Amino acid sequence: MTYVGTSLETGVPRFGFIVSRQVGSAVTRNTIRRRLKAVCAEALPSVRGGASIVIRALPSAATTDYATLRADVVRCLERKASA
Repeated sequence: MTYVGTSLETGVPRFGFIVSRQVGSAVTRNTIRRRLKAVCAEALPSVRGGASIVIRALPSAATTDYATLRADVVRCLERKASA
């Protein structure tokens, strides 16, 4: 799930990640968080300035490969937070 908030500022977009215990062990949660950070860093040029984006990882993210996770996040960012 992706939540996007907007502000009047035009600074760098901010990202937050919610990865609950339902996703898995601490190792799994940290792996998912690192993957999400990498995808968002890659997609940063296409996100509008001043956006505050919160990405909530669902339990299915623990078994999803990187390519699928990347495609899902990029699709959500293009739909909700593109410049």
